Amino acid sequence: MTSPKPVIALLHGWGMNARVFDKLVNRLANDFDVRALSLPGHGGRAVLADKTLKCWADDLASQLPAHSTLLGWSLGGQVAMRAAIDHPDIVARLIVMSSTPRFVTSDDWAYGMALPALQTFGADLLSDTQSTLLRFLSLQTRGVADQKALLQQLRAALLDAPNSDSDALKQGLELLCMTDLRAELPRLMQPALVLHGGLDTLTPAAAGVWLADHLPHAQHCEIERAAHAPHLSHGDEVAAEIGRFIHG
Repeated sequence: MTSPKPVIALLHGWGMNARVFDKLVNRLANDFDVRALSLPGHGGRAVLADKTLKCWADDLASQLPAHSTLLGWSLGGQVAMRAAIDHPDIVARLIVMSSTPRFVTSDDWAYGMALPALQTFGADLLSDTQSTLLRFLSLQTRGVADQKALLQQLRAALLDAPNSDSDALKQGLELLCMTDLRAELPRLMQPALVLHGGLDTLTPAAAGVWLADHLPHAQHCEIERAAHAPHLSHGDEVAAEIGRFIHG
């Protein structure tokens, strides 16, 4: 049955699950048919045999009706960009939040994390998955004024769903280390909104500026005092920007 409201799907980042969007879902529910989804192997979902970004993006597109708006946060943003490129009939509009075409730094890309830092998370996952994920959450809130409260929200979302599968966590971390979508961006022709936190230490604000500049039809919004989870720290602002983007 076709929804009478515009459909917007929300896709979380590495190690999390759809519950991280509970408050944003409530903020958007009056105007949109909101569908919070989980990555493969996260939040109780089965692991996919194919470990590629394309397969994860195809899996995402298969869950959406045509002409959907898709919001991807962090790793979810990379999956969402891939889905928008490969399935323009499904993804009509794209919102990329706290994400980047490339998570790791290189000689020609300064706006990311050093590869050894991400690789350390991979090694730590094998010895203590839960502590590693909680440490990753603390990086997402660094610099925010109400860091303690924000970190509690992230932890609650993490613990309020089935544990992520260890193989899926490894797959997701490999995607964070390997993905580089910069050359693909000219193919992403849908209207796009790039939302970013000015205090983000995982995906620096400069990555959001670069991304918006290199997408063919993008708007850019930086929330100055937000870090990596602006939908939790600045939920009203994020919801307002989403509404303006879709209805504008």
